[in-house]
Amino acid sequence: MTASTGRRPSRGWVVIGRQELSELWLGTKGLSVLFGFTLLLSALGYLASADARINLLDARESVGIIAQVAIGLGSLSALVVSADAISGERERGTLESLLVTPVSRHDIVVGKLLAATTMWLAALVVAVPFVVALADGPGVVADALAVLLVSGALVAAALTALGLAVSAVAMSNRVSLAACVAIMLLLAAPSQLPAISTKTTLGSLLIKANPVSAGLQLAKNVLVNQRPWSDQWSFLVSPIVAAVALTLVAISLSSRLTLGGSR
Repeated sequence: MTASTGRRPSRGWVVIGRQELSELWLGTKGLSVLFGFTLLLSALGYLASADARINLLDARESVGIIAQVAIGLGSLSALVVSADAISGERERGTLESLLVTPVSRHDIVVGKLLAATTMWLAALVVAVPFVVALADGPGVVADALAVLLVSGALVAAALTALGLAVSAVAMSNRVSLAACVAIMLLLAAPSQLPAISTKTTLGSLLIKANPVSAGLQLAKNVLVNQRPWSDQWSFLVSPIVAAVALTLVAISLSSRLTLGGSR
């Protein structure tokens, strides 16, 4: 027998993805973030499902709030993980050992991006039981799951890619995290401000052009206002564009992975 019959080596992004998944879920980072997410949803779910004296919301509005919070906090969780992916390694001094491995920088970014996306998938799994418990029928459950799977996934994909892009260029992990959280809050604000209404042409355009506010507004329209999905496709344009564009930007920035400083 000859040595030429050995197994074909794994692709670089698969190796990086496995390593990142191991660090995320076998360590404390991913589980601690998911635990905090679960506690917040539990508190909100309790308030929304309390007895009639304190429950001022109907089932659809309760589910709508849970879905919007799940999209917002789940996306934020993935954003925080991706914002730490490269700048964190740079600051901890572990990026150098990663860059000298026989793995392309493109594969490093793709592997880290895929691993960070699992944070949103975990948040989605946690959110589903709350939606089912608060819903008053299979129709509400179906609408909520569709909102989470479509709108939530697009918003999370866009923000995860944004976090990785910022992390690639930020020399400080603190700067990366602060910038990403600030951008997230700015993007989410329009859909939560009563002064910006979808009833006006300008307000509607501002919300639809913003991928985060568009995704949150779609959840409200479908679950609370009971508007048909056929009228909501315009709210998916900016999340789709942002998810694709930011992913391409994050991957293109792989060539800028440096140690920083004088090194």
